[in-house]
Amino acid sequence: MARGLPRTSFNSSRLVRLLADFSVTEVAESKQPFAERLGQWLDFTDAMALYSALNENPGSGTTTRPSANPAIDEEFARVRNALAESITTDGVLKTGNVRIKLPIPAAHLAVETAADFSPYHRYYLAHQRDMAAGIGPLRGKARAALAGQSPARQRLAALDAVMDEAMATRERNLLSMVPLLLAKRFEHLYKAHQAARGETPVADDPAQWMLPGGWLAAYCRDMQAVLLAELDLRLEPVAGLIEALGNEVTK
Repeated sequence: MARGLPRTSFNSSRLVRLLADFSVTEVAESKQPFAERLGQWLDFTDAMALYSALNENPGSGTTTRPSANPAIDEEFARVRNALAESITTDGVLKTGNVRIKLPIPAAHLAVETAADFSPYHRYYLAHQRDMAAGIGPLRGKARAALAGQSPARQRLAALDAVMDEAMATRERNLLSMVPLLLAKRFEHLYKAHQAARGETPVADDPAQWMLPGGWLAAYCRDMQAVLLAELDLRLEPVAGLIEALGNEVTK
């Protein structure tokens, strides 16, 4: 029996675990916790696995393995590596060929201006757009490859197309909240920095914030970890389609 997409739950999502560790998963404006709503969105992968299982055709009991698709495997690795490299090579924490540069306070910037979250919000949104642009076509290619196989896999590909369209708005709305939640982390670390300074007579210097041990450096590393976790989350449906291409099928 084909397994379809891998089972996912919000309790095992690295993205939700990170946000929970940062104590930013509750949103006051909503009656339903963000983690719960994200979990409900993730549950659609379970539905796809169940659909695939229920629609397998029983038969002689012999087992065959459909041919894998090396081109899709290579494309998945290329897209994943490129997006991950874009996140980790930010021009500040790691230098290199930078696609989206991490913002840092300019020299001699006023403390109040330097502690503005807006540049980091825009930075996160830029990476989200980058992920969507890279993963969307990849998912389409994996779906097309699956549609060329057995009837069960054709049904799985058709279901993925329906779910992709049906869940797109919900996915976009939920993931757009992640940088807003990270704003709480930003504010928390900045307030902790201010409290640690206490009555220090020396003026605060934003240029020091990105040095090792600085509060802004810590925030940027947290943000990078969340971006990588979101990347894995966005890639999971594609990984499931690719896995279905190579699973054993009991006929």
